Formats: sequence, structure tokens, C-alpha cells
Amino acid sequence: MTAESTVPSPAGQSRELGSSPVAVLPRRDGTGRPRLPAGRPAPRPGSPLPSLVADGTAALPGSLILTGVPHRPLLAALLVAASLLLRPRPARRTSGLLDDLPALCGRIAVVWLVLAALVAAYAPPHALSARTLAAGFLLHAVTGCAGRAAVHRRHRAALLNRSRAALVVGPAATAQRVAAALLRHPRCGMRPVGIVTDDPGGAAGLPVLSTDEEVRRAVVQNGVRNVLAVDPSVRPRQAALLRALAESGCAVWELEAEIPARTPSYAAGDRIAAFPCRRLEPAPRRPGGAGKRVLDVLVSGVLLLLLSPLLLACAAALRVLSGPGVLFRQERVGQGGRPFTLLKFRTHRPADEHEAATRWSVADEHRMPWFCRFLRRTSLDELLQLWNVLRGDMSLVGPRPERPYFVARFSQTYPGYAARHRMPAGITGLAQINGLRGDTSIEDRARFDNAYIDDWSLWRDVCILLRTAAALVRPTGS
Repeated sequence: MTAESTVPSPAGQSRELGSSPVAVLPRRDGTGRPRLPAGRPAPRPGSPLPSLVADGTAALPGSLILTGVPHRPLLAALLVAASLLLRPRPARRTSGLLDDLPALCGRIAVVWLVLAALVAAYAPPHALSARTLAAGFLLHAVTGCAGRAAVHRRHRAALLNRSRAALVVGPAATAQRVAAALLRHPRCGMRPVGIVTDDPGGAAGLPVLSTDEEVRRAVVQNGVRNVLAVDPSVRPRQAALLRALAESGCAVWELEAEIPARTPSYAAGDRIAAFPCRRLEPAPRRPGGAGKRVLDVLVSGVLLLLLSPLLLACAAALRVLSGPGVLFRQERVGQGGRPFTLLKFRTHRPADEHEAATRWSVADEHRMPWFCRFLRRTSLDELLQLWNVLRGDMSLVGPRPERPYFVARFSQTYPGYAARHRMPAGITGLAQINGLRGDTSIEDRARFDNAYIDDWSLWRDVCILLRTAAALVRPTGS
């Protein structure tokens, strides 16, 4: 359990470098998320229609060699249909005709072999000879390559002449290096207009964006449609920003800027200015997520009703023994890095704001009255968080929420800590029922929390709640 005091979040400071009027992290709305333009459709990959037209048209000249074969129009239609059905997978942004050539020729060969088999099966007297097959294949392949070359030429011209504005998110030095590479290679189709970073002192060149209002203006004034995340361990604040940018209609790319660049996770991905990358799609809603919310509302609502006499008794006792200020409110970090106000019974009054913001635990504080120590040992001081669950700030089961100061610190120190924010914070969780409460290993907590998220099921939530209820019979403190 952590110190009890509301710790205000530091306000971002604007920074304007260069002549561009852009700047970086937008004002937050009531949900704690950056306020960005809404309603813009997300940019999509190039339309497949030109490739479809090129592939379908390429089959028509090949059908000219089917002279004398019965039902020639039907066979020509089958040839076109098979060419479209057996199209290669969509090409990457940086691919060209030579990249498509093996798959294109292989597909055309299969199409003609299938056609020859059909003719031989249903019209044996008109079976296609080897010379006819070779001529049909060559004519089809040449026409197909010419069509694909025109499509790729049109795509490259569009990337060069209609490049889209982009923001680069990550450490200042790395982000500037990536932005400089994009500017040197305009054929990648992205034009960086600003750097989003938490350490503006190490950047120079492009405008450095470090406040909510700056990001909002950059998106609106420059029509930003692409975002490149170059930090392998995205901080909670930046994770919330990336999510808000994706929801505002931007395409978010995760880019590997280190050398050697080729890593297993990026090897088969796309490339931007030769940097391995992959597009981050919004995480699909996990099946059963609605059931988790229903469970939260039902259980928290029933418990609040049943435990209301106990809660009133604890509040009255605290008022008598400790004076005014029974409730304790503190900012914590929840799902997606969004802050919320956590409620508890006040069991400790920190000496000053610095202690409240940076002290890890005061569970053994001798200044506490005996009743406050009792509330902590029995976890009764946590029961008010049922109201947070009912409101939707938290869940019954999930990673325990922490203060922004420690979230930033632990995210930089412990791999995987920031990934805990993929799911709503909880009153209890897999880490807690395995004894990871109070002053225990943060690395172990992060590992157990991520294991819970990866293997989540509604039944597992029920099991954790039952084990938590059993553990309350033998409280050990927090």
C-alpha cells in the first residue's frame, strides 16, 4: 500500500523550435485522454482496384490462343476469374515489379495448368498442346508484368507527390535520427512535421512537441495521418497518446531504429526508409470482456449494499479516532495509462506532499492509530474501491494501480511493467493471491500481472476472487 495524498500531475511545458507552427501533446478531456480531432477515417493502404484491373485484363490476351477450343468465351471468363482468385498477397509499401515477379509468374503457371486440365477432362479432342500452353503463359505473363509495372509506378508517384504528414514519437535523439532519414528519402511517402518526446533538451531541428496542446495543433494544422513510435518501451503517457492518435484517424507504426535492424519480430514486416516496421492495429476487444464488466457491476453493487453498515462504522470510527478527512483520494494510473482518482479510507497522513508522491510504503508507520493499522492488516481500507469498480475506473480483478511517479520509474526499470496497463486495474489480482503485496518484488508483480492478462478468462477472475476471499480470513497486511 502506498502513501496517502493526492499528487497533482506536473503540467507539460510548451516548447517551440524552428519555424513550423506545430507542437505535441494535446489537452486532456474529462477521461484523462488527449483531446484530438475525431471523426477522421483512418488512412488505408492503397486501393487493390488497380491491381485487380491489371491482373484481370492481363488474362484476356492469353485467351486469344484458345482458337478452336469449344466454349471459348466461358474459358476466357474462367481464366480471368482464376487469375483474380489466385492473386498474390498484397504487396508491401516498398515492393516493386521484381518483388512480385516470382509470385506473379507462379500464379499464372498454375492458372494455365488448371485450364489445360479442365479442357483435357471435358473436351479431350481439343486438349491444349505444350506449345499452346507456353504461348498462353508467356503472353499472359508479359501482359501481367506490364500492368503490375504501371500500378507500381503510379504508387511510387503518389508516395512522392502526395506524402502524408507524420509525427515521430520516442527519445529525442532517436526520433530526430529517424525523422532526418525520412526527409532524405521522400519516396517513403511520409513527411515528418514534429517530434513527440518527454526529453526535449536532447533534440534539435524539427519542432519538439511536449504538451497536449502542441500535439492537437500539429494534428489539425498539418493534417497528420501517420505516427511512428520509435521507443521500444513506450511510456504510459505516450501509450495513451498513441491510442488517442489512432482513434483520431492516424495510422500508428512501430519502427525499429536500432542496428542491427533485422530482428525476428520485424523480419517479415514492412519497411519505411529501410527501417523495419509494422503497423499497430487497435487491439480487438477480447471475447468475454462484456462478461467481465457485468461481473464487476453485479458483484461491486451487491457488496456495496451488503457492506454499507460496515463501511459506515469504519468511517465513524476513523472520524472519532483520527479527526476530519475520513476519505482518501489519490491519482492512480489505470488502463491505457489513463489516470483516475482512487478512493480508500484514510489511514495515514503524510508529513508533506513530497512524501506522498515519492514514498513507497508506510505500512509500518508507528504514527498510525491502532484502528488504522487494523484497517490495513484486514484490507478494509480498500473496500471503498468497490465504488471505483462500479464507476468503471477499475475492475474487481486486474493489476493493482500505482501512482504516476512510480509508474514512470518502474516502466523504465522493469521490462514489461508498462504492459500491465493493457487491462483495467483491479482491487485484487494474480500477483496479490500469490503473496505479492506491499513491499515485494516489482519485477515479479509485473510478470504475474502480464501472465494474468495473457491467459485471461472470466472463470479465472472468479477463481481469483474466491482465493482473495479465502485469504481475507488470514490477513497479513499490505
